[in-house]
Amino acid sequence: MSSASSARPLVLTPSRTLQKLVVEEHAAAPIDGAVWYVAGEVGDGLEYRFDAGALASCRWLSADMLLEGVEAAVFLLTLREGEGGAAFHMHFGLLNQCAARMRIPLAAVNQNRWMYNREGAWLKPLCGGARVDLAKVDRASLTILRKGDAPVRWCMTPIAGAFDEPPRLEAPLLPRGPLLDELGQWTLRTWPGKSAGAEEVTARLRSQLAAAPRQQWPDGFSRWGGWTGRRVEASGFFRTHHDGRRWWLVDPDGFLYWSAGLDCVRPGVEANFSGLEKALTSAPPADGEFSAIYGAHPMGRSIDYLKANFIRAFGRDGWRDAWARITIGQLKDWGFNTIANWSDWQAARSARFPYVRPLDGRAIRATTIYRDFPDVFDPSFEKAAADYARQLADTADDPALVGYFLMNEPTWGFAAETPAAGMLHNTERCATRAALAKHLAGKYGTDAALSTAWGVRTGFEEVERGWWKHPLNRTARDDLAAFSTLMVEKLFHTLSAACRAVDPHHLNLGARYYTVPPQWALAGMTCFDVFSINCYQERVPREPLARIDALLRRPVLVGEWHFGAHDVGLPASGIGRVASQADRGRAYRVYLENAAALPQCVGVHYFTLYDQSALGRFDGENYNIGFLDVCNRPYEPLVEAARTAHRRMYDIAAGKLEPYADAPKYLPRLFY
Repeated sequence: MSSASSARPLVLTPSRTLQKLVVEEHAAAPIDGAVWYVAGEVGDGLEYRFDAGALASCRWLSADMLLEGVEAAVFLLTLREGEGGAAFHMHFGLLNQCAARMRIPLAAVNQNRWMYNREGAWLKPLCGGARVDLAKVDRASLTILRKGDAPVRWCMTPIAGAFDEPPRLEAPLLPRGPLLDELGQWTLRTWPGKSAGAEEVTARLRSQLAAAPRQQWPDGFSRWGGWTGRRVEASGFFRTHHDGRRWWLVDPDGFLYWSAGLDCVRPGVEANFSGLEKALTSAPPADGEFSAIYGAHPMGRSIDYLKANFIRAFGRDGWRDAWARITIGQLKDWGFNTIANWSDWQAARSARFPYVRPLDGRAIRATTIYRDFPDVFDPSFEKAAADYARQLADTADDPALVGYFLMNEPTWGFAAETPAAGMLHNTERCATRAALAKHLAGKYGTDAALSTAWGVRTGFEEVERGWWKHPLNRTARDDLAAFSTLMVEKLFHTLSAACRAVDPHHLNLGARYYTVPPQWALAGMTCFDVFSINCYQERVPREPLARIDALLRRPVLVGEWHFGAHDVGLPASGIGRVASQADRGRAYRVYLENAAALPQCVGVHYFTLYDQSALGRFDGENYNIGFLDVCNRPYEPLVEAARTAHRRMYDIAAGKLEPYADAPKYLPRLFY
């Protein structure tokens, strides 16, 4: 054991409270050594001061925590280099009424990873801010980043710094007992519409199956969900079309098509229960009739009570077919015409219901050089792209396929720095660094000229290999942004060409960037047929879509958006938040109908069909964002709003109707 490993752990005790945090010094805590705190506002929290470099000999930070109440809260841990210096952030959530252990690997400060694994009740730890030098860090803070309406009350131990990895928390304390009932519903709250028992759920599902054959698309929809009011040249596949006024998609028969989609159309409300076995009221045997409800993810084991409810109603052999018939019928009745990302596209194909496919980015068998960005200048990348594109072979001739997404929300896009800058700091040597050095040599010619421009003593050899230790001035950052454009272009043009070789018929729908990309990224994305973004705003913004269209001459598709509320049985609302289920319906109409009026927009896909589990999915998200709950009960105000909006969307897109404008009150966001 090294001397560092045998050193005494570092214990960080709060130096002072921030804003109006209340310390309940005399209240007994259920965790040994913990203290209760109450935060009434965002920004309330604790500050820690210590000698600069005290964390340099540590590899981990940990603390035990317990969140009270029934509303989610998001905590922000900040490590900072002195007053006003560079700051690293990690934010995370906690599962209510369940002890958690925060375990942060200090390697995270290198910013080479965006998300760390959820562990039990410690939810969705995400990195942000700047890269910091632990030798310079002399202060930390833990504050409330997001909260619901009630004060946040939690207890926690002092934060411990250690060289050795702290153990995971086994058998965490559950002060109010199990968190999910036998149907998969949250035990900590009661709300209107909560299912009373298995008999009620079974009766509902059987009634839904009986109604399925009668459910059809609205009048005026073609057999593919297109608009029978206007027809152009047919190609036998979905394509794009600009009519001189606006962009459209066109269905295989030539009818103009605007894509109203629903993500995650699959029988799944997975709950990650690794380390949380006692949080379940009941769990059927994994080797019997209910074996299909169990699964695995790199972040842990899952249990799916939605599937259990279907199996209970239709049996082990009949439940999946019943689910598909019920769901296809519901989507048509509600007016959706696209089964969108993360869905059971095989079921959509069988039903000849228009669908999209997400390609699995894990199939890109290439070395990564910063977060999930591959070494695109390595000669082997073209073969990796060709192997990746083979995913499309089995749907290449299917007219029901609208198109495919190359990837989803690349994590390099969440970074505060460009991929080229991140690569310099995190990859000692690679083909893309060699290409960067060659690119800079072409611009500057000599090491001396590069050193003058970048404000440090350096050279092309140091750019090409070795651990980069210099600060980056404005010129350096601009150069790295320009090269990042070339990296992005190489990435997406190579993948797109490989996909086109396998599937020449279908639309390349892009990369589902988490927002409108910065200019350096956008300029490298010229090879898509449709440009896709995820847009969790109150409305789709007009100006950025116009900018994308002007630069790329491509229409825009929104791949994700949603609104949730806190009046049912989930701890968090989701990214968009309103007060009630009725307001969710109003927010839906405002978003979709205003998007349909935008001439650059060809569709919006809502995330998701089902609420997430109150116990949290693989990473911990537990949002009220579904059209249906875990017992397959629809949220009727949202369903009726969707029916109305979808009946109107083609006339809105054609300029015949004005979009709905009676917006609800939008509340502060509550998500991890």
